[in-house]
Amino acid sequence: MIRVLLADDQALVRAGFRMLLEASEDISVVGEAANGGAAVALAAELLPDVVLMDLRMPEVDGLTATKRISADSRLGRVKVVVLTTFDDDETVFGALRAGASGFLVKDVEPEELLQAVRVVARGDALLSPSVTRSLIAAFTARGAGPAPGHGNGPVLPGGGRPRAEPGAPPGLATLTDREREVVALVAAGLSNDEIAARLVVSPLTAKTHVSRAMTKLAARDRAQLVVLAYAHGLAAPSA
Repeated sequence: MIRVLLADDQALVRAGFRMLLEASEDISVVGEAANGGAAVALAAELLPDVVLMDLRMPEVDGLTATKRISADSRLGRVKVVVLTTFDDDETVFGALRAGASGFLVKDVEPEELLQAVRVVARGDALLSPSVTRSLIAAFTARGAGPAPGHGNGPVLPGGGRPRAEPGAPPGLATLTDREREVVALVAAGLSNDEIAARLVVSPLTAKTHVSRAMTKLAARDRAQLVVLAYAHGLAAPSA
């Protein structure tokens, strides 16, 4: 059973999500929070598998709450999915950098919401490649993106190793060429199976490369791996 915590300041929104989620046999709503502070407290108390987190809430907003949950080692298995209207790309990207495992628009279709909860609960990132690229492009346009000189599109072996920028994870310099290639493909939105097909390796081998890269870069999940890839020059937004 997938255990979900709802965090939204609108009671009607929470009621709608609860009704939809609990209509599924494999999902249970274990708690509700009307602001980010309550969400953090309930996450620590209930240890849900997934928190559906609104970004804009009174007192403590969803971004702050996401940072607090991600920073708490006791909550390492709690995954956060932020809810947004996509009218503030930088805030959404900030939530991903803070440790969110993905994002959903509030008018998401019912089946998409259920699938999203299942995807994140099993440890995958909830990232739409097209939306992710648009978020990254918006962020890097503000000067906080990949190291210069890497052109457009993913940076693959043969083009030189990008130099770690200040604040880069210590493990960045230890990535192998193949791990860098795999990280770039993850950043492009490819699944493990798609990466395996692209590189002509087994899905298990692709998964192993992704796992090793996540460990070296201290990434909580694939979503954070994507953020790190763009922020430190392992990939760049497509033109």
